[in-house]
Amino acid sequence: MNYLKHYQPKSGFTGIAKIGDGNLELSEFGIIDLKPGEKYAAKTNAMETALIILGGKCSVWGNGFDFAELGERKDVFSGKPYTVYIPCGRQYEITAITDVEIAWTASPSDAAGIMPYVITPEQVKEVHIGKESYERDAYLVLTDEYPAKHLYIGEAFVASGKHASYPPHRHDFDNLPVEVDMEEIYFFRFNPKTGYGIQKIYTDDRSIDFTCTVEYNDTTLIPEGYHPVINAPGYTMYYLWIMAGRNNRKFLSVIDPEHKWILDK
Repeated sequence: MNYLKHYQPKSGFTGIAKIGDGNLELSEFGIIDLKPGEKYAAKTNAMETALIILGGKCSVWGNGFDFAELGERKDVFSGKPYTVYIPCGRQYEITAITDVEIAWTASPSDAAGIMPYVITPEQVKEVHIGKESYERDAYLVLTDEYPAKHLYIGEAFVASGKHASYPPHRHDFDNLPVEVDMEEIYFFRFNPKTGYGIQKIYTDDRSIDFTCTVEYNDTTLIPEGYHPVINAPGYTMYYLWIMAGRNNRKFLSVIDPEHKWILDK
């Protein structure tokens, strides 16, 4: 099974991962790339959808909602995102005001009663996770504070030579208040663009034991298991993380017991 996807930018919508890829059951992912004045129209059908503006400015509207002038950062390294949530059963249209790049993600949903909404940069929470050689800054974007069926979304920034999602953690089982069952997708960027990192995905029984190099615009699919990443020295790593909780949406995980001792150092 291949848990790595590559993306080559092109105009309009590009699907990167769909349900069934990498054993994903709840998550789909793609990129929408538009020039000023260009439009992209779609239906959510039986999927809840989130649009995370990676860079640029656009408007998003549909039946009963009109979100104008969204977006203020030039790229993912230049501030917090605007995010639009659109529930199932809705039509929507995006109009680019400037060059705009949008991460699109969707998950099966029957929660049609949720109204579309915007999460502004001011509403995004910033947290620092880890210490020393394993630390990252994270933006908590679409969390359990906002209505959704499955989606839980954030962004992470990893400094030169640092590890992240470390010590390795998993979120594979519904065992509140310790752990929740959430699959995940990572989408990577680097500054400068020539950066790279190493992604590992493995389960306790090693039924999954996958390691790959990730570069600019790569996506990794994490249906289950521990999923640490390492950033190459000299670069800043960014990854958009999209989790989809089967029954719960919580920022809860379990550390690999073999590496848990590191937290006590």
